[in-house]
Amino acid sequence: MKYYSTRDTAVSLSAAQAVKQGLSRDGGLLTPMEFTKLSEGDLNAMLPMTYQQRAAAIMGLYLTDYSAKELLAFVEKAYGPARFDTSAVAPVRTLDETTHCLELWHGPTSAFKDLALQMLPQLLSAALKKTGETRTACILAATSGDTGKAAMEGFADVEQTKILVFYPKDGVSAVQEAQMLTQRGENVSVCSVVGNFDDTQSGVKRIFSDGALRDELDKRGYFLSSANSINWGRILPQVVYYISAYCDLVRDGKLDLGEKVNFCVPTGNFGDILAGYYARKMGLPIGRLICASNKNDVLTEFLTTGTYDRNRTFYNTMSPSMDILISSNLERLLFDLAGQNGEKVKDYMDQLAMSGSYRVRDEILEQIRDLFWAGSCGEEATAAAIAHYYKDCGYLIDTHTAVAADVMAQYRAATGDAAPTVFVSTASPFKFCDSVLKAIGETPKGEGIDLIDQLQYATGRPAPWRLAALREKERRFDLSQKKEEMPEVVRAFLK
Repeated sequence: MKYYSTRDTAVSLSAAQAVKQGLSRDGGLLTPMEFTKLSEGDLNAMLPMTYQQRAAAIMGLYLTDYSAKELLAFVEKAYGPARFDTSAVAPVRTLDETTHCLELWHGPTSAFKDLALQMLPQLLSAALKKTGETRTACILAATSGDTGKAAMEGFADVEQTKILVFYPKDGVSAVQEAQMLTQRGENVSVCSVVGNFDDTQSGVKRIFSDGALRDELDKRGYFLSSANSINWGRILPQVVYYISAYCDLVRDGKLDLGEKVNFCVPTGNFGDILAGYYARKMGLPIGRLICASNKNDVLTEFLTTGTYDRNRTFYNTMSPSMDILISSNLERLLFDLAGQNGEKVKDYMDQLAMSGSYRVRDEILEQIRDLFWAGSCGEEATAAAIAHYYKDCGYLIDTHTAVAADVMAQYRAATGDAAPTVFVSTASPFKFCDSVLKAIGETPKGEGIDLIDQLQYATGRPAPWRLAALREKERRFDLSQKKEEMPEVVRAFLK
C-alpha cells in the first residue's frame, strides 16, 4: 500500500515511510491510495475474534510492509491487560434498545487517544528499522488535553525516540495537566504555550515546515515526526474500534449483520469521526455520521453550509479537548471528496492560511450532507446531558461524551431517525471532576486532582486507578513559553 500527500499525489511513500515521517514535506497529510472493501463475509469472520485479532487483521490491510506476525505482537502488547482495564478493550454499553455507547477510555490515560497511541510507538519503532533510519525520531505533539499524556505514555523510554508535547496554558483540565507534568520517562518533556490550542497546533506545524530547523536537527542526529492525528499511524488504529463495535453489536444480538447503525462522535480536530468515515468507506454499514461540536462550532457550520471560517470567538469550555477552530483532519476528507485532487485541497488550505476561511464547491457540500449531520452543544446543555444520564440512566459520562449525547438527541428530534445509534465516549468522567460534580448537583470541595475522591464518594463509582494515583506523583515539568519561542524549546530539548 502506497500513500499520497493530500496536496500532491506525486508523493508516494510506503506505509513505514508514512508512519515515520508523519506529515508530508509539502504540509499535506499522508493518505492511502485506496481503501480495502470489507464484505459481510469478512465482518462475519470477525465476530468471534478478540479486539486484538480484529485490530491486526484490519491494520494489516494498510500496513503492507509489516508482517502479520509483527502486527499481532504489537496489538497484543498495545491492548493487553497490563494497559487496558477490560479484556474488551473498547466495550459497547447498551443503554436502551437503540442507544449504545462506545467506551474508549479504558486505557492507561483514560482517554480515547490510548487506542492509537499505545500502537503508534510500536509502529514507529519498527518503521525506523524497516527504513534503515539511524537518527533519533523527535516526536512533536500539540495537545488540547488528551493526546499529550497518551503520547508521552506511549513513547516513554521507547528506544531511538524523544517526545516533546506542547499544550495551551490554562486550556486543559487540572487532571489532564497533572497527568502530563508527572509523566515518567527519560526521553519526554512538556511545555505549556501562552495561547489556545490553535496557536499551539499552528506552532508545531510551522516547526515541521521549517527547512532550516530540519537541516540543523539532522546534523545533530534527529528528525521530526508526529504523534498527532495528522500521522496515519494515529488514524488507522481508530478505524478499528468502529468496526469492532459493529461486530460486538452483531455478535451480541443487538444488530443484524448488514443492518445500518449511526455513530455520533464528539470531535474538534476531526480525526475521530474521520476514522468512522473511513470505516464506512470500507463497507461498514454506517447510516449517518453525526458530528458533535461544543460551543466552538466551526465544524457544525462547515458541515452544514460548506463554508469553513475560523474567524470567530474562541471559547474555553468544560470540554477542552474539543476547543479547536482549525480542524486538521478535515483536509483528508476534502481530498477524498474532491476526487483526490491535491491541487484543489492545497488551494483550500492556502485560503485558510491567508484569510482564515474557504468554501467548498456545491458538489462536495452535497456529498458531505449525504454522509454527515452536525450539531453543537453549549455549556448548559452539556451539564444537563451529564445530569440526565446519571440520574435517569445510572450512567456517568464526561463532558465530551455529554456533547455527543446531546447532539445525538438533537439529530433524532430533527430527523425522526430511529435507527440504532452509538454515541462515542472519549474520556473518563474522572478527568473532568469539577464540571461533572457541578452537573450532578454537587459542590466541588477543592480543586484539581483533589476532586477525584469527592466524585468517587458522591457517585459510588471507582476512578481509574492511574488517575487516583496522581496525588502521589511528583511534578517533573514547569516550562511555559510564548508561541514564537516554540522552535527554541525544540532546539533546547535536542541539544
